[in-house]
Amino acid sequence: MKPRLLDLFCGAGGCSVGYHRAGFDVVGVDIEPQPNYPFEFIQDDALAVLWVLLEGGTIRGYKLEDFAVIHASCPCQRWAGSSHWHGIDHPDLIAPTRDLLERTGLPYVLENVPGAPLKEPITLCGTMFGLEADGFELRRHRCFESNVFLMMPGQCQHRLPAIPVFGHGVNSDFKKRHGRTVAIKHRRKAMGIDWTNRDELAEAIPPAYTEHIGEFLMTEVLARREAAA
Repeated sequence: MKPRLLDLFCGAGGCSVGYHRAGFDVVGVDIEPQPNYPFEFIQDDALAVLWVLLEGGTIRGYKLEDFAVIHASCPCQRWAGSSHWHGIDHPDLIAPTRDLLERTGLPYVLENVPGAPLKEPITLCGTMFGLEADGFELRRHRCFESNVFLMMPGQCQHRLPAIPVFGHGVNSDFKKRHGRTVAIKHRRKAMGIDWTNRDELAEAIPPAYTEHIGEFLMTEVLARREAAA
């Protein structure tokens, strides 16, 4: 049976698809409805779900021991540049999420943007995976903390203009610098995501990132299974 991964704050499922490709069965949790999420989905508060599982309860029939790994992509707005520009103070969910993840005793991954208070994270970039389209490359740096050993697949190879995947489309500054916008089909191609709408795409993580991380997690999970046998 495939090991099961719980994807907290899953959004439309960019991370989930990568983990699925790495060999996991995935269950996603998000407080918002996610009609385009491609796997089993539970609409609920992610931290509340963790609390229930830690207290021995069940969520949709699942107990904590039904999961081999937990991934959490806490909302990144607190550390995103736009929050500082607009003077918005978003809550820090990384610390309480980490505390609960550590209490599970399971392999875990915490993902967020550069500048977020993660512990010894690796940083992944689209250029490490050759993600590009229409003469632009995907950078989209994202950081991953884990209690499992992780490695980057190499260094960033920035050589083309960066394709914009943010907000509600392509901003006027990008069009001014490059003389054109980038069609949504090219942004989807660069991200490796074809099942989301424009706004969901702007919040997503390229599946290539978590497919890579999933290989390290799978090695850990299989080693734990072997040790327990």
